[in-house]
Amino acid sequence: MADTSNVNNEEKRTFIFSYGTLKRGFQNYNLTQNLISQNDAVYIGDFFTYQPIPLVIGIYGIPYLINLPGSGQRIKGELYSVTASGLALLDDLEGIAIGHYERLPIQVVGGDVEKEVVSAEAYFAHRSFGNELWKKNGEMGLSEYSEIEGRKYVLKGDRVEYGRTILDDLRLFLADSH
Repeated sequence: MADTSNVNNEEKRTFIFSYGTLKRGFQNYNLTQNLISQNDAVYIGDFFTYQPIPLVIGIYGIPYLINLPGSGQRIKGELYSVTASGLALLDDLEGIAIGHYERLPIQVVGGDVEKEVVSAEAYFAHRSFGNELWKKNGEMGLSEYSEIEGRKYVLKGDRVEYGRTILDDLRLFLADSH
């Protein structure tokens, strides 16, 4: 059973399944750490998706879940309990407002023996390009965003933009047949 004993019950919280750069030891974990230090997030534990789901790497080494349950593999990640104000910061990082990611429901299970299914949310590639990204990756997905994939990630401030947005770059990436 997920240990939620250290979660403040006074404010509504949402379970967020983190599978990429927000995990411990990865490039955007500083945001997760800040949320924890402000009591806007609590680490619950290591979890896996209940169903297989595609995890692929896109432009700039960015990891994406693709909303195709039953395809791909079961994904390893971390579960956090996050406040509404914490969610707003995560949504901003993930580009919810511009259509980069969308936060959708997902079921996860802990690594413990009980295998309790927990309803959470995760950030998925936006539906406007997710399926195309899955096809671009040969319909082959990962089971975990690891250190190897993490080395390919380009921080937002280090990306050459030429006046383009991440969505413009994604369209170019998807249109490239190589």
